[in-house]
Amino acid sequence: MIPVTELTEQTAPELAVELGLTLDEYAKITDILGRVPSTTELYMYSLMWSEHCSYKTSGKYLKTFPTEGEHVLQGPGENAGVISAGDGLALAFKMESHNHPSAIDPFEGAGTGIGGCARDIFAMGARPIAFMGSTRFGSLDSKHQRWLFEEATKGIASYSVGMDVPTVAGEVYFEDAYAGNCLINAMVIGLLREENLTRAQAHGVGNKVILIGLPTGREGIGGASVLASAEFVANEDGESPSVDVTGVVGNPDGGRRLSEVSLELLEKGLLIGLGDLGAAGLTSSASEMASRAGTGIEIDVDTVPQKEEGMEPHEIMVSETQERMLAVIDPKDLEEVEAICAKWELPVTVVGQVTDTGNFVVRAGDVIHGVMPAHSLAEEAPPYDPEVARPDYLDELAAFDIGALDHPQGLEALNETLLKVLGSSNICSRQWAYEKDGTDKLDQIIVAPGNDAAVVRIGEGDSTLSFASCADCNGRYAYLDPYRGAQIALAESARNVSCVGAKPAAITDCLNFGSPEKPEVFWTFVEAIRGIADGCKALDVPVISGNVSFYNESSGVPIYPTPVIGMVGLLDSADESCTLAFKDYGDVVILVGETADELGGSEYLNVIHNVAAGVIPALDLELERDVQTVVRDLIHKDLVKSAHDCSDGGIAVALAESCIAGEIGATIVLDNDLSAVSSLFSESQSRIIITCESDDVDHVIDAFNNQNVPFSVIGEVGGDRLMIDKSIDLALDEITPAYNYALEKMLVAE
Repeated sequence: MIPVTELTEQTAPELAVELGLTLDEYAKITDILGRVPSTTELYMYSLMWSEHCSYKTSGKYLKTFPTEGEHVLQGPGENAGVISAGDGLALAFKMESHNHPSAIDPFEGAGTGIGGCARDIFAMGARPIAFMGSTRFGSLDSKHQRWLFEEATKGIASYSVGMDVPTVAGEVYFEDAYAGNCLINAMVIGLLREENLTRAQAHGVGNKVILIGLPTGREGIGGASVLASAEFVANEDGESPSVDVTGVVGNPDGGRRLSEVSLELLEKGLLIGLGDLGAAGLTSSASEMASRAGTGIEIDVDTVPQKEEGMEPHEIMVSETQERMLAVIDPKDLEEVEAICAKWELPVTVVGQVTDTGNFVVRAGDVIHGVMPAHSLAEEAPPYDPEVARPDYLDELAAFDIGALDHPQGLEALNETLLKVLGSSNICSRQWAYEKDGTDKLDQIIVAPGNDAAVVRIGEGDSTLSFASCADCNGRYAYLDPYRGAQIALAESARNVSCVGAKPAAITDCLNFGSPEKPEVFWTFVEAIRGIADGCKALDVPVISGNVSFYNESSGVPIYPTPVIGMVGLLDSADESCTLAFKDYGDVVILVGETADELGGSEYLNVIHNVAAGVIPALDLELERDVQTVVRDLIHKDLVKSAHDCSDGGIAVALAESCIAGEIGATIVLDNDLSAVSSLFSESQSRIIITCESDDVDHVIDAFNNQNVPFSVIGEVGGDRLMIDKSIDLALDEITPAYNYALEKMLVAE
């Protein structure tokens, strides 16, 4: 079969370049096909071979990640990764970026980012039960950045509420580095029984290919995959990217119904394969399903329900209309499938069939518009290995003399400093954001947003089997040292789930970087990958899914390297979970780990001195593992009443957060030889603040000594003030409003 086309040997290369393919890539396509490609074929190859869909630049390095582990049922290569969670239950989870679309339309961009990730989850046979967001914007001093943040938050909340799935955890940072290119990373966690695990594969010659969901329109043609494979150029006011793309609009209720249909069809054994239609639409889903199964697939675009007249075959094949799934079924089950879809008021249409040719055929009735090896679309994008060069700025920033700064001294100045850091945009409470996201709709939430990690009960009946989850990355650290900065993101995410009592089980990631065509940028990517891979091996935590987002730049200026880690940990019982809040008068406060003079890249430097420089904290992964292990064991033995990770902002911030959460004060003595500023605001790693009853102190100390884990007894819970040495003396009435209401005040600033 030779497809119909008006392209010639002269016009086809021109269209290929216009669509983002290189001339070398065009030549490879002609070699694969043995002829001049058609318009439809060029559109399909251009999207499937884009960086966003093919990982042609990053794939070599992603293969260095450890992907196997005790709990892993499905690693990278499918719509989402899956781990066993006990009692025959499993968790599917995935993190995806929707950065560039969100810079154009933050409400729809953030919402459809969550929606697309949710479809990846129920494509695995799992019901989405928890959303998480990891987002970054420029300074809230800018009206435009406030608008981006508010609209993106509303978009996530709208989808969360519309799908009746709560947002249980997340993070948000505000840095000038993200002013021209915000980051919206969405993570979704789903629950399934192990025996219901399904995969996006098109098996069974003669089986029907059906399209379930909303009619196909011209939304996002060339959208997510093209936007994520090119950098932005700022417009005249420097606020919005000058990209012209048809907007993609989400439909949360449609997404909810699509989830219910998919899960009911899976539970009744009516689906042979199920795939999400996200970036590149039908092209991506169908080619990947056929390639994984080693089969062929035919799609008749005339049968695809369309909401706009006159759509061309290539438009139908690459449309990114939301709330659609592609499924493979046995022809004998069609009537039952149609009945279930009708019950949920969702259209279902037979649009093709599985073949034994290995080809992806696109037809409009009897007219052929494309014939391509399915594997070539999904797996044969030419690999690239760009040049790397260590950025010159690293040595200069590492040599910055922090000691030469005018640091605050004395009680009054240090009190004021702590209040400024507590009320800064990167430290203050996120309650304004997470209370919009329907967290009250799931009574299985055991540890709610605002803690180190969320804890959600998943056990059936009387079982209290649970999981913990969080997302972490300090982009400033990765900017100053991408290898160690990425490891710190991993270590902190593991520490956070350990603080609530869970054992880290697996991660997903969202790797956000600038243009890989710039050697200095690609070096930071390679180093971050190396850091995560080494860290995962040391902590015995596999990578089971993830996403790479390149070209996060505006007018040639890249974002901070931002390798976000989405961590999931497991608890045998929700009763073994812990929170950060100080509990009772007389409880003893213990610092696990040690504080060093490590202010490089700290929030203190950022807030008080507007400096992003210095050497970031050291990280001993063996110590990190031991600290987490002993704290988890003590939590499970009911010897720890509160536990809180000590990281951004240092020990002064961590103590204040525990006081605020527990509505009780503390008297603290930090026994070290550091300056007051370093003692309070150093961000040394592998530290956890715990409390225990006075009668249990000896047992707790024995546990640390047995594991050779450093610790110090630093104080006692009680009163209505936070007092730290002779450096801090503040009433809860002062620190609580400074922390709780700062974000809301920033958003209404003139």
